[in-house]
Amino acid sequence: MRPEDVDLANLDNFLDGETPWRMFDVLRAEAPVHWQDEEHGSGFWSLTRHEDIVRADRDPETFTSMKFVNLEEVDDRQADIRRSILETDGPRHLHLRRLLQRDFTPRAVAGYEVFLRGLTAKTLDAALPKGTFDFVKEISADFPINVLARMLDVPEGDTQQLIDWGNRIIGNTDPDYADVLLHSEESEKYRDLPFRSPASIEVFEYGRELARQRRGGDGDDLVSRLVNQTPGDGVPLTDRDFDNYFLLLVVAGNETTRHAITHTMKALIENPEQMAKLRDNPELMPVAVEEFLRWASPVYHFRRTATRDVEIHGKKISEGDKVVMWFASGNRDDRVFPDPYTFDVTRENNDHITFGKGSPHFCLGNSLARLEIRIMFEELLPRLADIRLAGEVRRVRSNFVNGIKELPVTVTLA
Repeated sequence: MRPEDVDLANLDNFLDGETPWRMFDVLRAEAPVHWQDEEHGSGFWSLTRHEDIVRADRDPETFTSMKFVNLEEVDDRQADIRRSILETDGPRHLHLRRLLQRDFTPRAVAGYEVFLRGLTAKTLDAALPKGTFDFVKEISADFPINVLARMLDVPEGDTQQLIDWGNRIIGNTDPDYADVLLHSEESEKYRDLPFRSPASIEVFEYGRELARQRRGGDGDDLVSRLVNQTPGDGVPLTDRDFDNYFLLLVVAGNETTRHAITHTMKALIENPEQMAKLRDNPELMPVAVEEFLRWASPVYHFRRTATRDVEIHGKKISEGDKVVMWFASGNRDDRVFPDPYTFDVTRENNDHITFGKGSPHFCLGNSLARLEIRIMFEELLPRLADIRLAGEVRRVRSNFVNGIKELPVTVTLA
């Protein structure tokens, strides 16, 4: 493959689990700053090397999130309506982040460990006796959403609805998930909604009812915090701010951890010696979790927009150009990771960028995700004598989320 053969805008290139990595390899080696034309936009620059991604992620003054962080281009009116904390920079971003930051510190999430072990046991007790089942549906989708439900203080019976909303919103380019496909003529009717997804309306309505019930109360759940606190800059959340913040929690709090768990399970199945190493040396798990996160790279990219002309590797990026940070590519950069295509649960000094790197937008939920993943595999692996693929692995049609939607497995219990 040559750089001119690369097409990171063609979503069908992301269905086989191999082509994206070949494209990233070519770009890192031969065209680390690469212009990509796209059918439904003005085109974008791709950053594929670890160091360049980190540089851009740490420099919001040059590479802003204010023009939105997905490839879709929005006008100023749409931006005002759809803006969430992800599309906010500067002091306002910091104050919005601080509304919930203490709920996601390592100390705060450590308090969930007993609950998480009980929840994991419940999930595994229900799934494993089936012998052959879809790992995504029965384990990796079920587990994180129940954690989120507890943090939002929503009924356990609503978790399947939360999963469905996340699928429909994030999967807006996948015909199996989307109500209306992004870039279809029909999607113009929903252009003011996040991801142009009609499911966003349902999430908004659900969140508004929770807000109505919690407003003025003394609850400690995430919804109560959002409706009963004022950001540190003294500017209250508008109803629209709440809508977009709540939707982000529902989607981000479920989708990414779910895909990380699924990719990890697939990697352990394909590398049984690594699974055995973890079974025999459970003390390796904290180190292994960092390799799980590097390997999974559940979000392919985030986009920024250049606020001024800037040159990287001899390429002139002009003010207003879209600049896409391919985090997944950075996690396979052999300048940083020896043998990057080797899944190694003992890998030390794992400088992955799955959550970002030193950025104001560093993933708020990173400590919770690490804890969820660690506990899942600490509880799961001792129960397994054997686990094998039992059918076709099906992926989400997306160049944004690196997702697996079906992972059929057959298990033999220990």
